[in-house]
Formats: sequence, C-alpha cells, structure tokens
Amino acid sequence: MKLSPLYVQWEEAALRKGEQRGEQRGEQRGRCLMIESMLEVKFGIGDSELSQIVEPLSQLPAKEATQLILQLSREELLARFRT
Repeated sequence: MKLSPLYVQWEEAALRKGEQRGEQRGEQRGRCLMIESMLEVKFGIGDSELSQIVEPLSQLPAKEATQLILQLSREELLARFRT
C-alpha cells in the first residue's frame, strides 16, 4: 500500500516534533541534575526546601544560575526563589 505524500509529510513532521521535544526534555533534565549537584556540593545533602528551587534555577541562563549558587547563602537562595 502506497501512502499519500501529504500523509508522509505529516508523519515526518510529527516525528521531528517528537524528537525535538525529547531533546528539550533531556537538556532540561541535565540542567536540573547539574543544579542539584552544585547545591549538594555547596550545602551538603539536599533537602526538600532546596529541591523546590531547582526548577526555577534551571530556567535561568546557566551562567546566572551558577553565579547565584556560588554567591548566595542557602537562605538567600530560598528567599529569592520561594513561591
């Protein structure tokens, strides 16, 4: 059975979109893991309060997030990102 060219184009576009989403999720997860690691190294074993600021920190440019983690105290980080 031969598929219509329009269907083939749709299918290829859907696959590309899925791949892009997967890549974005992987990159985001990698940023979160790096931030979790930096917080653990600086403050010791992670806790539930620090884990709540990982996502907001990961939304910042990498350099800015790194500077904040290195420069601010635990309390300052929590105050800045607490919702």
